[in-house]
Amino acid sequence: MAASGLPPLPPQFKAVQHVLRTAQELEKREPVVSYYCRLYAMQTGMKIDSKTPECRKFLCKLMDQLEAMKKQLGDNEAITQEVVGCAHVENYALKMFLYADNEDRAGRFHKNMIKSFYTASLLIDVLTVFGELTDENVQHRKYARWKAAYIHNCLKNGETPQSGPIGMEGEYYDENEEVGSPGLPGQESPASSSTYEPGSAPTSNYTGIHIPPGAHAPANTPAEVPHATGVTSASIQPTPQNVPIVDPSLYNSSIFIFTGEMRLTPEDFARAQKYCKYAGSALQYEDVSAAVQNLQKALKLLTTGRE
Repeated sequence: MAASGLPPLPPQFKAVQHVLRTAQELEKREPVVSYYCRLYAMQTGMKIDSKTPECRKFLCKLMDQLEAMKKQLGDNEAITQEVVGCAHVENYALKMFLYADNEDRAGRFHKNMIKSFYTASLLIDVLTVFGELTDENVQHRKYARWKAAYIHNCLKNGETPQSGPIGMEGEYYDENEEVGSPGLPGQESPASSSTYEPGSAPTSNYTGIHIPPGAHAPANTPAEVPHATGVTSASIQPTPQNVPIVDPSLYNSSIFIFTGEMRLTPEDFARAQKYCKYAGSALQYEDVSAAVQNLQKALKLLTTGRE
């Protein structure tokens, strides 16, 4: 695979093939995510092989692309500030995950949702450019990658996948392999305790994988539902979001700010700033719930010194 402006991908760099393809696909509509995908590919490629001529040539061209993108996006906070960039990529990955998870729970199985699961797992890989992944992101990556493989293999074999979290077994998903037009279930989802219902998605742990509460993907979801699925547009319209209740203890916490009884450390301020950045990024995707939760975390930390 040769991404736009890049020489053919050396065989040694097969591990970053799909990440570079994702970067190319997102270049116009999500340039920040595209930039970090290329940065991840660059860092990974350097670790794999930076000495052989073909690999050096490829990495040099990729570095030129990164420099050009950085110059073009130079005034974007998601490029100049790591915290903002991390929040931006993480929110986009979660958005794709939730879209695929909602389609899965509703019993709508198609190639686009498979790709969304797989792309979400790749973008969580990309988050490693900012540091070590959280346990939650590790779980989401594992579940998304497994779900993509499981549903892909079911459709390939003419079987109907089981919706929602189920026991995981070893599965492998190759994005290059085409899935034929599967026989999709009807409008009604198969009867199952894990069938998706707005506002009632389970949050329990299934085989150690935590699945966040879902809501139908917002109108600007990164993956469009293919017309061939037979899903009406009304079924994927955004539903009213449940805004979390503000922790009552926060109303009386402001006394700590003025009495001098508590001292915040530089680490506390850094964490509070991170939560505020996450909230701002969530609002870009109209995710009110995530924004409120992160703002509450920041307020609690600033007023009590605890998370």
